[in-house]
Amino acid sequence: MDPLPTPRTQPGRDGLAAFLAKPAAAIVGLDFDGTLAPIVADPEQARAHPEAVPALAALAPKVASIAVITGRPAGVAVRYGGFAGVPGLEHLTVLGHYGAERWDAVTGTVTAPAPHPGVAAARAELPGVLDRNGAWHGTWVEEKGRAVAVHTRRADDPQAAFEALRGPLTDLATRHGLIVEPGRMVLELRPPGMDKGVALGEYVRRTGAESVLYAGDDLGDLPAFAAVEELRSDGVPGLLICSGSTEVTELAERADLVVDGPAGVVRLLRTLAAQLD
Repeated sequence: MDPLPTPRTQPGRDGLAAFLAKPAAAIVGLDFDGTLAPIVADPEQARAHPEAVPALAALAPKVASIAVITGRPAGVAVRYGGFAGVPGLEHLTVLGHYGAERWDAVTGTVTAPAPHPGVAAARAELPGVLDRNGAWHGTWVEEKGRAVAVHTRRADDPQAAFEALRGPLTDLATRHGLIVEPGRMVLELRPPGMDKGVALGEYVRRTGAESVLYAGDDLGDLPAFAAVEELRSDGVPGLLICSGSTEVTELAERADLVVDGPAGVVRLLRTLAAQLD
């Protein structure tokens, strides 16, 4: 069994201790892309790390709940993760579109409100915006139902394309009542009020969890980190885990524990499960 790493901060050590002392009252929150699934050039080809589902299935029966919180549609994350119908994952929840959609393993169904009309309007204008800014070649538009994302990872100069599009896409989003969420070579246009912090905070309060672990890798996970920090101030211990990368340093600076990408997350989940045997 791998040794359990020691968080570098006292709040992180307190969070881990609370988790280990009473796992049946603990929530584990996990981002998908970059945390459970390696980042790939084509988001449609993203799949969970091969050992992610076995690690989750080993840990899930020992905790109150595991929630995958993602900007993807919930159903897509379930398919790409291979989460449906897995023994041991009966209490898994996937909060898609930053919590706007919810999939529960118990029912196998997705519940969600009506989509924001600004998403369809912005999507219709995207080709023209990309063309006017000379960024059509090499960019890739991901249809996300309740959001739309422009990826620049396959452009000749991904960072230059990302910076060139940030302003025009922010203007487009503002015209249609949306916001822009920057990520790892991706700019996502989505409705305001949807973020992983809101989703995680509501989930923890709804379940009555007494401790929380959250792992993420990108800028979109910063609100979830902030939610855990707020929960700590309210007396709910928490552990912040960064699925490390060289592209995003902000999370590593805020995290109590940094692991080596999805493989490191999987090892940590597996170690936690073994520790609770």
